[in-house]
Amino acid sequence: MYQQKVHTTQRNLINEGIIQIGAGGSAGFIEVCIMHPMDLVKTRFQLQVKMKATDATYYTGILDCIHKMCKTEGVSSLWKGILPPIIVETPKRAVKFFTFEQYKQFFLFGAPSPTPLTFACAGFFAGVTEGILVNPFEVIKVKQQSNRIERPSAAVVTREIVSKNGFGLNGLNKGLSATVMRNSVFNSFYFGFYHSVKNHIPISKDPLLEFLTKVGLGFISGTVASCLNIPFDVAKSRIQGPQSDIKYKGTFNTICIIYKNEGFKALYKGLLPKVLRLGPGGAIMLVVYDYMHAYLTKKFARDSYVI
Repeated sequence: MYQQKVHTTQRNLINEGIIQIGAGGSAGFIEVCIMHPMDLVKTRFQLQVKMKATDATYYTGILDCIHKMCKTEGVSSLWKGILPPIIVETPKRAVKFFTFEQYKQFFLFGAPSPTPLTFACAGFFAGVTEGILVNPFEVIKVKQQSNRIERPSAAVVTREIVSKNGFGLNGLNKGLSATVMRNSVFNSFYFGFYHSVKNHIPISKDPLLEFLTKVGLGFISGTVASCLNIPFDVAKSRIQGPQSDIKYKGTFNTICIIYKNEGFKALYKGLLPKVLRLGPGGAIMLVVYDYMHAYLTKKFARDSYVI
């Protein structure tokens, strides 16, 4: 009896882990394929330092950026640097959602069930884990996205970075602290707001209304979280992007340099494309995760019953 109970518990924990990883990976893959062009536009804006508006490579807005990229680099350029996110997105989002679920157990603070503080703390540390995992891929992606002339493959860019600067904080892990802060701040609000509010809204019997409710909460979560963490995102892009006369090093040092040389607004460069990417993108991820989690839970339960 005891052995059977232990075996069942272990199987349930393994099943739950597989469900969380599968649902999180699916959510990430779908989101990145749909929203990658906005991420690229955001990076181009964040890398854009003051220059003359008459410059052919100067972007005045989102549509102007997309138009100039399509005209000078081709339509496919909108998906420049997508391979690193696709390669990392499935495990990245899987880790993001899986670690969030695990961290929740450590931040109950004696409460019988998760509180808003629990969700926020779990989201923050899930962001730390996610940031450490994804940073090398971010370095590769930014280098690809910042190239206005050539289209080097992810493998070529990786070899170039490693051969010149190695795997350390000047190489594939360049801008690590900025990436960690960006992801931590985002996930803290993203998960904290979504789950706290969702738990106070009664489940609707109308599937469409329930779907729209989740989409709305996901959109608000992603939008506000994007506004809160963008200074760290701008700093990350500057540190990982091409260095000119100004050498960017260190998250808060970079933020100070940008503020001093370009003003407060520069810390929010690329905000609109970022919101247009992570607002709907955040909704896509949370909704896909919820529905995939429910589907996989039913499937595992059915398969376990058959066994």
